[in-house]
Amino acid sequence: MPTLITANRNYSSWSLRPWVLMRALGIAFEDRIEPFTRPVNWESFRAFSPTGQVPVLIDGEATVWDSLGITLYLADRHPGVWPEAPDARAFAQCVVSEMHGGFSALRNRCTMNVGVRAQMREIPADLAHDVARVTEIFAEGLDRFGGPYLAGGAFTAADAFYAPVAYRIRTYGLDVGPAGARWVATILAHPAMQEWEAAALAETWREAEHEADLARCGLVTADYRITV
Repeated sequence: MPTLITANRNYSSWSLRPWVLMRALGIAFEDRIEPFTRPVNWESFRAFSPTGQVPVLIDGEATVWDSLGITLYLADRHPGVWPEAPDARAFAQCVVSEMHGGFSALRNRCTMNVGVRAQMREIPADLAHDVARVTEIFAEGLDRFGGPYLAGGAFTAADAFYAPVAYRIRTYGLDVGPAGARWVATILAHPAMQEWEAAALAETWREAEHEADLARCGLVTADYRITV
């Protein structure tokens, strides 16, 4: 059985992608958490990751790193990672690639913090552009392929790659339009996402830099994490 190494449920958006994909598709794996415990974890993470980052999938003699690399590796071995219909598959692959390589303002200004709610201090132009593009992707996918997932009736890699965005949208109250709001509600209610969130709320780890990023993003209005 492969081992998927991820970090804190509350913070690690890149970890969430392959984790929720494998859970949603019923791909068995050993779940190993290596939490962020200091501002720079590179040296300790290098013991199991070539890049000093997570996620990492260890499958026998193979070590597969990066959320996209893991997704492509899984797609060669398991059905359902990509949609079967050619047009839906093309759309899913494009939006996955777009998320993997873009949306820097959304990542940096709206850090993932599953257990809190915050009021944005401002929405600068670069963030507004990213949110507008995400809104377009949600509307196009749901309209073209009928939902309730981004590329049709089944959860695929497209949903996994935008799953961290669903938490960001909820945390910061971002407006992604009615279609986007429906998708967010669907994803947050998925059993795999519910499992991830329950673990995030129960974590006692707090990492100072992630918390500082949150404070820069917005004013915390609620914190549902366990008290430490």
